[in-house]
Amino acid sequence: MSTTSKTSILRVAHVYYKHKNVAKQQQFLADFGFIETERHGSKIYYRGYGSEPFLYCLEPGIEDEFGGAGLVVESLEDLEKARAIFPTASEVYDLVNVPGGGKCVTPQQKNRPVNSFQRFQKGPATVHKMGHFGMCVTDFQKAYDFYTKHFNFVASDVQYDEAGTDISAFMHIDLGEEFTDHHTFFIFQGPKSHVHHSSFEVHDFDTEVIGHDWLRAKGYRNCWGVGRHIMGSQIFDYWFIVEHYVDGDQVNCHTKTNRSAASPDGLHVWEMLNSLSGFVEYTKYNDNAFDTGLKSFMIY
Repeated sequence: MSTTSKTSILRVAHVYYKHKNVAKQQQFLADFGFIETERHGSKIYYRGYGSEPFLYCLEPGIEDEFGGAGLVVESLEDLEKARAIFPTASEVYDLVNVPGGGKCVTPQQKNRPVNSFQRFQKGPATVHKMGHFGMCVTDFQKAYDFYTKHFNFVASDVQYDEAGTDISAFMHIDLGEEFTDHHTFFIFQGPKSHVHHSSFEVHDFDTEVIGHDWLRAKGYRNCWGVGRHIMGSQIFDYWFIVEHYVDGDQVNCHTKTNRSAASPDGLHVWEMLNSLSGFVEYTKYNDNAFDTGLKSFMIY
């Protein structure tokens, strides 16, 4: 046991990295000499041929970045010493779903400089990318079979009615090992065919809510949001035919299709404004029995 005031470190154990292109990095790590050992959620753990449970943790990120290093200390007392060094450090906690297990303390990952202020600017929520769009279809099974037969769409979530009949599907683009959005496209059963909405990702939660206030100040009518979806987990903000969102789930070829009963409780886990009826009233319909909703295919 350590008898000094310093925290006694035994060794550096592992590192954490985020990568935009997970599939590409997986191939590189295999070629570099790492061995995949476990997967938990979006995290992939790699070991060497030695005794350390893992050496490298790979997870998806918006940008390629270093997430930190893990150091092994001599004793629980040393762990408490390490915790005392960082005013915002976590309590000592058990490592769950991590190779090797053990106990851990996590310092605050990113410290905002002291004697400085966060000053956000009012303005629009600048859009990052197109996220998804959705359609109401009059023959759900026919539409579902069409998309999954002809394209690499795979259902992340499917919902069924009281009779057990499938009536909605949230589908992602199957890119193999590479992580992609929980859904790029969704369909649901309804009386007439129409496009439901198109959704666009913004940078973060502050950006989304600042954009929400900006639109309201400009006199635009919000129809639903801000809230948190269940299917895909996005924080949403609907402005009738378009939506801002942030913080959605990521999936890949190892994600199993989830099935659940359709219900109003399946739409959101929390919300600040519930005026979904306005969204329904605004939506325009057409009489097409089956409209694919697809406009063009591109290659860059």
